[in-house]
Amino acid sequence: MKSALKSVPEVAVNRDWWRGAVIYQIYPRSYQDSNGDGIGDLKGIIQRLPYIAGLGVDAIWISPFFKSPMRDFGYDVTDYCDVDPMFGTLADFDALVAEAHRLGLKVMIDEVISHTADDHPWFKESRASRTNAKADWYVWADAKPDGSPPNNWLSIFGGSAWQWDTRRQQYYLHNFLSEQPDLNFHNREVQDALLDVTRFWLDRGVDGFRLDTINFYFHSRGLEDNPALPPEQRNDQTAPAVNPYNYQDHLYDKSQPENVGFLERFRALLDEYPAAAAVGEVGDSQRGLEVVAAYTAGEKRVHMCYSFDFLAPEKISAAKVRGVLESFGKVATDGWSCWAFSNHDVMRHASRWAAGEVDPTAYLKVVSALLMSLRGSVCLYQGEELGLTEANLAFEDLQDPYGIRFWPEFKGRDGCRTPMVWDENAANGGFSTARPWLPVPREHLAAAVSRQQGDEASLLEHYRRFLAFRSAHPAFAKGDIEFLAGDGDAVVFTRREGNEQIVCAFNLGSKPAEVDLGAGHALQPLSGHGLSGQAAKGKVRLGGYGAWFGRVA
Repeated sequence: MKSALKSVPEVAVNRDWWRGAVIYQIYPRSYQDSNGDGIGDLKGIIQRLPYIAGLGVDAIWISPFFKSPMRDFGYDVTDYCDVDPMFGTLADFDALVAEAHRLGLKVMIDEVISHTADDHPWFKESRASRTNAKADWYVWADAKPDGSPPNNWLSIFGGSAWQWDTRRQQYYLHNFLSEQPDLNFHNREVQDALLDVTRFWLDRGVDGFRLDTINFYFHSRGLEDNPALPPEQRNDQTAPAVNPYNYQDHLYDKSQPENVGFLERFRALLDEYPAAAAVGEVGDSQRGLEVVAAYTAGEKRVHMCYSFDFLAPEKISAAKVRGVLESFGKVATDGWSCWAFSNHDVMRHASRWAAGEVDPTAYLKVVSALLMSLRGSVCLYQGEELGLTEANLAFEDLQDPYGIRFWPEFKGRDGCRTPMVWDENAANGGFSTARPWLPVPREHLAAAVSRQQGDEASLLEHYRRFLAFRSAHPAFAKGDIEFLAGDGDAVVFTRREGNEQIVCAFNLGSKPAEVDLGAGHALQPLSGHGLSGQAAKGKVRLGGYGAWFGRVA
């Protein structure tokens, strides 16, 4: 383990900063290239931190930048405690943390600990024999008598989740690429090693972690076959519809009860630090909210989790918003969720949802205001504030092995990972002076920061304005939520914290809507959010894609 630098303690510590925080996700390969190699890096992120701070968010989450062969673009790690040279150095990371803290931003990093790369030193040792010191650090199993894999478990990236290894003459488990072997969390030494990794980054000053595939850490020791899932129960929340992964009820390959014990160990470590926090990614198409509830219950597990309820292809609706939030409130009475509409793994919601709308920009404004008004924390994905659409790439431009395998019915994740566009008049949108690792779509240039900056009607300025409005009202961060009557495309709820109660009304449709809250409600409008709506005598009138916020007098 490499030595780590202790960070300078903050003057004032807010242990609860994560509750209701707005977190801006950075995909480092595509944010800003500082050295002209076509790939974004840590110095590039430092260069753009003032822009992020100017949005008004609370924290950044940086996708993996660790040493990696990049078969899954950093989610296959060979050294958890060092920076891959393509992104810079540990000194660059320390500088990034220092500058982010100076600007008032917390720093969260991706921890990818369910699996490693197959050329990680731990796996090289583990696969060398069945008797070495790390022989049990990964999930190994004998073949069936006929030579086939131990069971029917499937990989999210397609095919069997088992790969034959000729040296050990056994199969190893990989829930993702075959080059990403799964660690064996049933082995206490593995847990200890991963907690050491966590401490390394905490000692360098990070404020928290995004835990990749948090419910994949443990498998069932019995290696039982997963049962088939009836066709009517299948959905494409976790994997695309063309992937047979959706055909199984994943009872035994993930979301095991032993995971709670490890998460309590993990939380105990974080609690040694002034204000460290974690958000876990839960990939479970049948029991996502229940898993989130279990992992965030009380104060001894992770602080918050997110599932794929609003990341799936299904378009958001008033009924779905209410259903998801009310279901979560019932199953997770003391838990906390983190909501997102886009990230590095799914089609951008500007294409998933807004493409068919009469006024896509107005639609994106109202759904973003909705997202930032829900009870929970919020993740915003880079370029979301610009309204970037999913890039339509040619097959020869693809980098993602997931898309290459399932093309053309599923085109992979490259379309949401194309470079950030800063300057419409600069080469490659100001991202790089060299040919980028993924092309910059021509249509994205019209949405560049340089085009939207200072234009009060733009989506970018809407995000800045609404984040400032949200920050001015503590009820949005930590208040309770209660849904009120709403019809059709209208979704209405109150957020309450202490003596502050705010009515939030949204119209997700293009036609005007009216919500009757009852004549007994004397409503006082709140200003500063920039969205249109009127209220009088207990009735809220909303134009197409309108929203209204007010206090109950």
